[in-house]
Amino acid sequence: VLLEESGGGSAQAGTSLTLSCRTSNYIGNYCMGWFRQTPEKEREGVAIIDAPGRATYADSVKGRSVIAVNNSKNLMTLQMNNLQPEDTAMYYCAAHWAFCPGISQLKWSFWGQGTQVTVSS
Repeated sequence: VLLEESGGGSAQAGTSLTLSCRTSNYIGNYCMGWFRQTPEKEREGVAIIDAPGRATYADSVKGRSVIAVNNSKNLMTLQMNNLQPEDTAMYYCAAHWAFCPGISQLKWSFWGQGTQVTVSS
C-alpha cells in the first residue's frame, strides 16, 4: 500500500486543519492511523481507526480531532481543531492489514512520507 499525505502547512493557534492520506489500495480491511514526530521527540500516535470504524485518540488531541476513512475514495483524513503550537510536527499516516497494532505502537506495515504542520501562537 502506498500512502501519500497532504494538507499540512502553517496555521494560527485556535484554527483548524484537515490532513488527508490518499492510498493506492482499497483500505476497508486495514487499520489506519496518524502519527507525528518532531526533531526533539519520538514518533507518537495521534489517532487510529480500525476496519469497523472504531477510533482511538491520543489524550493530547482527544475532543478536538476527528479521524475518518472514506473507503470508496481510498482516503483517510484527520481534522484537527483548536490547533496549538505543540501540535507542530511532521504528520505521517500509516496502515496495517486487518488488525490495529495500537496507538502507542510503531510497528505498522506501511508509512507515508509525511506532511509538515506548523502552528504559531
